Amino acid sequence: MTAILLGIAITVAQITLGLALACAAFRFVRGPRAQDRILGLDAFYVNAMLLLLTFGIQTSRTVYFEAALVISLLGFVGTVALAKFLMRGEVIE
Repeated sequence: MTAILLGIAITVAQITLGLALACAAFRFVRGPRAQDRILGLDAFYVNAMLLLLTFGIQTSRTVYFEAALVISLLGFVGTVALAKFLMRGEVIE
């Protein structure tokens, strides 16, 4: 019973994260301003990371967790660099 509920919850979470990923991709592509595009990119990588974590829980493979860790680190650095570029015009001072 518990394994069935966990499987259903993971599937629902994956569908919801897929929809959120599509919405973030739409904002990233269509964003009218650069700030909207950066926020769309930030939401995109967070949703992608969470989707990989749900795949990792579902399949019990550690490679998904490692990929999620790499995506989270690179996504954070990318978002900070883009935000700093928008605020000051350069990334490294």
